[in-house]
Amino acid sequence: MKPPQKSSSRRKSAQPQKKPAAPPQSPPSRGETSHRPSTQRRRRYRPGARALMEIRKYQKSTNLLIQKTPFFRLVREICLKYSRGVFYYWQSTALMALQEVSISYNALSM
Repeated sequence: MKPPQKSSSRRKSAQPQKKPAAPPQSPPSRGETSHRPSTQRRRRYRPGARALMEIRKYQKSTNLLIQKTPFFRLVREICLKYSRGVFYYWQSTALMALQEVSISYNALSM
């Protein structure tokens, strides 16, 4: 004889429904990646063309090429080295002027 089954007080949760299977896709063909539509291809530039585009971009822009904080640290370190341990305070406008001059000097010397 079988022992009597006990009814559990917990409710059975609903089974999650399975999503229908997606149709199989063919692997991407040559010159095409899986995340782009088949009509778009990645642009390939000739050697050196990308560098010239970047040069034109940075010549048109007026923003600083080196971030302010690392440049300020460098200036203070050099100042500390040549002042024999005496710490000098710099005005932020003086540091900005020094940075702009150094970048423009670097651009002219190239």
